Amino acid sequence: MGYKLRLLVFLLAPAAGLTSAAQSAGGTPEQGSGGLHAEAAQIFALANQARAQAGVGPLQWDAALAAAALAHCQRMVAEGPIAHRYGGEPDVGGRAAQAGAHFSVIEENVAIGPSAEAIHRQWMQSPGHRSNMLSPEVDHVGVAVVYARGVLYAVADYSRAVTQLSAPQVEARVADLVRVSGVTVLADHKAARMACATDEGWPSMAGAAPGFIMRWQDADLTRLPQALVDKLETGKYRQAAVGSCPAQDVVGAFTAYRVAVLLY
Repeated sequence: MGYKLRLLVFLLAPAAGLTSAAQSAGGTPEQGSGGLHAEAAQIFALANQARAQAGVGPLQWDAALAAAALAHCQRMVAEGPIAHRYGGEPDVGGRAAQAGAHFSVIEENVAIGPSAEAIHRQWMQSPGHRSNMLSPEVDHVGVAVVYARGVLYAVADYSRAVTQLSAPQVEARVADLVRVSGVTVLADHKAARMACATDEGWPSMAGAAPGFIMRWQDADLTRLPQALVDKLETGKYRQAAVGSCPAQDVVGAFTAYRVAVLLY
């Protein structure tokens, strides 16, 4: 898990003074609190056109990312010179998390330019910015645009979104994957939850030890670890218990889930 940042400065001579400020963020790129929602929507649409041409899946609009992008875009306007982080401000991961986003990957592009088309074009011409925009590792985006000093300030935050799940929801998802193998999943999660909270071994207070214990931590709950799949495919086990617990050693604001599966 990690994040990448790209900064692009257009060498322009903007008009002196803050002539106006309008911004875009919110539920969809068409809904904004100011007059430049069309520019944010245009940057969003152009990114998806470029991804389609590159054979990459489309980005979905993320209101939380858009809110984080807007807050940073406003800070860029206040500061003048653009940057990914200013004094006293969290990094992009922290800003996105504060706005309510959950993610396993996050990337950011920022720029100043005369128009939405120009900003998109220059991002496409810059290898780093292009890589962020077209990355197959991201699937959501939030864009903010602020007009000030005669130019557009723009921020695009891209992420691989992670659905926020409770421990019972995590357990239910993993249990569904285990059942595919024909193994019965036990209704009692207590022992598996206790095993999940330990790094290794078997907690003696959890009762009889299982034949196999698998612990892992990931943001992706669409598949089981291969080592667990291999054990299930042996046909040796008839029952399983699934438990979830808080993730350990998660870096920054990234979202991950910790799970234990016990095989009997």
